[in-house]
Amino acid sequence: MPTPSKKDILARLDIAALNEMQEAAYAAICKEKNTLLLSPTGSGKTIGFLLPILQGLKENTSGIQCLILVPSRELALQIEQVWKKMGTGFKANSFYGGHDVETEINNLSEPPALLIGTPGRIMDHITRVSFSTDSINTLVLDEFDKSLALGFEEEMSFIISKLHRLQKRILVSATAAVAIPAFTGVQNPAILDFISDNAGSGLELKMVISDEKDKVNTLLQLLCYIGAESTLIFCNHREAAERAAKHLTQHGIDNAFFHGGLEQMEREQTLIRFRNGSVYFLVATDLAARGLDIPSVKHIIHYHLPGTAEEFIHRNGRTARMNAEGTAYLLMHKDEPMPAYITVEPALLALTERELPPTPVWTTIYISGGKKDKVNKTDIVASS
Repeated sequence: MPTPSKKDILARLDIAALNEMQEAAYAAICKEKNTLLLSPTGSGKTIGFLLPILQGLKENTSGIQCLILVPSRELALQIEQVWKKMGTGFKANSFYGGHDVETEINNLSEPPALLIGTPGRIMDHITRVSFSTDSINTLVLDEFDKSLALGFEEEMSFIISKLHRLQKRILVSATAAVAIPAFTGVQNPAILDFISDNAGSGLELKMVISDEKDKVNTLLQLLCYIGAESTLIFCNHREAAERAAKHLTQHGIDNAFFHGGLEQMEREQTLIRFRNGSVYFLVATDLAARGLDIPSVKHIIHYHLPGTAEEFIHRNGRTARMNAEGTAYLLMHKDEPMPAYITVEPALLALTERELPPTPVWTTIYISGGKKDKVNKTDIVASS
């Protein structure tokens, strides 16, 4: 099967044309051995590195040609889904913790050209000798600073030490001024920095003051003010996320919560509901702050303020994406000090009494069945 043209791929992705960052990434990655791509969350970095990787893949070649390491299973699945939507003709698989190891090993019986995975799971497979690393010539470390922050340095170092035939290394991050670890083997990379030029985005900051230290009632009021629009509510801890979500439900606001303590299937189903609009409000930890493709988020609420400027930026990066507009709300107790990383005080929003937001008009139904169960889509949706 011939490799599809760039025009055909963009049509499948519903993209009219590559943006400036993607064009620059395509040119640099195709040409350079080492590339560092820095671009804000939501700017299209995945397409930025997948398109040039496709150009470097060889047909009729057995074995894995490109390895992509990511910090989370959600990001691994997202990249795999984008690749499949591109319709390249090349097989891709994603491996991650929580996924059945035997299924992954079976997938390796016909090795994918593109293997995407979390460091721990990929290291496990290399230790098991589940696949050969001899054919891997391209390495991508997506959100590599996040992988380091999560403590994956040892695993990443081990994996890279086993890749003896690398010809191309690509490091990707949404954080500026990141240090490149020596174990990556990246020296004198072509640096594409699209972060500093994006400071003046369409993001508006607003502040909401709570008279009570327990801010759940003020959060309820704020959601009534926002209405039926896609909203991400960030909490600093899993327990707080679940408690806030429960409070909203008890007061008639349909919502979902998302954090690392959920089973993988629960996390995937929650994200599907939020993406397709069958739930408007998602209460989440910083697991949702980056690496996930959640389009059309209109509002960000900082129920708890993050501890660092970096996480504040990543949270806000969930909205006002690709030149769109969005609003971030700081929900603060009246005696709570403003963090040092906020240098300009946001406009104060006074909340007035409003009706509860309507429930979504859509409902997501999950059907646990497929080809293995001899269930066809026409069995579920009758043909006319």
